[in-house]
Amino acid sequence: MPKWCAGTVVEKQIWTEGLFTIRIAVPGVTEFTPGQFLQLAVYPEGHEGDEAKLINRPYSVASPHGEELEFFIVLVEDGELTPKLWALKEGGSIQVAQRAAGSFTLKKTPDAETLWLVATGTGLAPYIAMLRTEEPWESYNNVVVIHGVRHFADLAYTDELKAYEKKYPNRFRLVQALTREEADGTLNGRIPGLFENGEIEKVTGFSCQADNSSVLLCGNPAMLDTMEEVLGMRDMKRHRSKSPGQIVLERYW
Repeated sequence: MPKWCAGTVVEKQIWTEGLFTIRIAVPGVTEFTPGQFLQLAVYPEGHEGDEAKLINRPYSVASPHGEELEFFIVLVEDGELTPKLWALKEGGSIQVAQRAAGSFTLKKTPDAETLWLVATGTGLAPYIAMLRTEEPWESYNNVVVIHGVRHFADLAYTDELKAYEKKYPNRFRLVQALTREEADGTLNGRIPGLFENGEIEKVTGFSCQADNSSVLLCGNPAMLDTMEEVLGMRDMKRHRSKSPGQIVLERYW
């Protein structure tokens, strides 16, 4: 059972219906590495203060360690926890685990010329945390974020990501891909297919090969599995401590 820290929601940003970021003031959380996850929890009505009754789930943190932490969340309407998180307002109470966990970090990612941060949906969260630190910019010559969603309205953190394009004009690229509609400035299709047909490399100007790239994958399991196959065709493989490779992944479910 985790040790819990009492947190307070200080901001809630709704990107589109059911897709939101909450920022929580919770100074008691132990220092962690961007890319790791924390448990969030709420008390069921009528059981406030009874930690045995807490409803909790793990969420990647969308910010580096600090006294305020961000979480990027999608509402699962029949879920046990996310409807309660969606209902939270500024000033609302929430419990956050004191210690983070997980190895989906740049410290566990091999060196390369280009770092590819590939996500679907809220799998973008750990990358936002990483990009807000100096580590990716100091460790890699080039950084590419690829974010795949169904609809244009599902895209989040766009202003922040485009600001990195202006700050690092020759080193950072943002690719946003939609599967259910078309929109200016985005690609149309699923991420693995856009890698297979070369469209992503064409728009970024960077190649993704075993000798020049490290790839982080986070989000939908189908995307992870298919991307492993697509990258495997390029002689890229899962990175392990005893068997170095180029692919590091995080399964959300």
